[in-house]
Amino acid sequence: MKYTTTIIIGAGQAGLAMSKHLSDRSIEHVLFERGEIANSWKTERWDSLRLLTPNWQSRLPGHSYSGPDPDGFMNMTEVASFLEEFASIADAPILTNTTVTLVSRRFGRYIVTTNRGVWTCRTLVIATGACNIANVPKIAGQIPTGIRQITPLEYKSPNCISSGGVLVVGASATGVQLAREIRNSGRHVMLSVGEHIRVPRNYRGTDIKRWMDTMGLLDAHYLDVEDLTRARKLSSLQLAGGDDHSMLDLNALTDIGVELVGRVAGLNDQQLQFSGSLANMCGLADLKLNRLLDSIDTWVSTHSTSKAELPAYRYEPTRITPKPRLDLKLDDGSIKTIIWATGYKPDYSWLDVPVLDRKGSLRHDGGIVDAPGLYVIGLPFMRKRKSTLIDGVGDDAGYLAGHLVSSLDALAA
Repeated sequence: MKYTTTIIIGAGQAGLAMSKHLSDRSIEHVLFERGEIANSWKTERWDSLRLLTPNWQSRLPGHSYSGPDPDGFMNMTEVASFLEEFASIADAPILTNTTVTLVSRRFGRYIVTTNRGVWTCRTLVIATGACNIANVPKIAGQIPTGIRQITPLEYKSPNCISSGGVLVVGASATGVQLAREIRNSGRHVMLSVGEHIRVPRNYRGTDIKRWMDTMGLLDAHYLDVEDLTRARKLSSLQLAGGDDHSMLDLNALTDIGVELVGRVAGLNDQQLQFSGSLANMCGLADLKLNRLLDSIDTWVSTHSTSKAELPAYRYEPTRITPKPRLDLKLDDGSIKTIIWATGYKPDYSWLDVPVLDRKGSLRHDGGIVDAPGLYVIGLPFMRKRKSTLIDGVGDDAGYLAGHLVSSLDALAA
């Protein structure tokens, strides 16, 4: 059995940022990574995916993008290289191909069992992320066996699915990107739309992420949010990174022939039923879009900026057919594949410490878990709105590292 002061589980951007801050504070530690560095970026993303955030927003403690295209968007190979470079610069003590199978706590120490032996530590950081398991609804178990069902974790390209129609369920960033790619491959695509967040890629000559960064929207603190539970469950923005910086909303999908339907509501006698709330969901998204644009216009009018020369404008409301279909016969052969782009959830199946609530979520206060010396990093809106972004984990790691040092001092007292 080996000992170190702190163990970090996960060597993605969150774990690496935490490692850098611990090294800066001379805290002995080790990172366990089930695969290689940036494993999820390498193995659990589709081939054409790019970051939703521009390259200039790829910032980690002491390391940021320095290439020739700050307004471009990294592909997954480039993201992995960026993180590998950071790990090298930070001299992160990583054990790759090390899978954690059990974490327990006894006699004031955490016992971490891996496929390569058992370790103990005084403090432990969970940096495994929020996207370990696809969140597939129970109704998937009732779908006829003749229809293939996959999640975005399995999808790689249109070539990996059968010919024939495709139903994509979920209209966040993942859903709209997959719907567009598959439709452009020549297949008929239906997109099941629930609550979503519509935003432009650019507004008044500036990327929407630049506006959010400049106005401080991404730095919104978790203690200042009225409904934190809801904020942490919001879907990702309808965005895509690409060379053309184009807007990818439901209108863009309708323009290329994607059929919009409401959210999946039930299944009756091999007939999938859709909610009649499509118009309301789209109307709500349009309302929130215009509120965001109003806030940008207000900011421009009260600050000295060259963007004041570019006029304000508004986008066409989301277009839907007067009577969207409310059902789909699954036995008529029109749909061959269903992709459940319905979000993700963390995997804590290896955690044998009483810190999970009845829904299986970690009980934590801004990353400080409800157990002595236990921390988590990289969850949605953990401390700030940007907590899950590469650009956000550094700030969170800095705060948690400071708290961890204080925890060690208290344990030693």
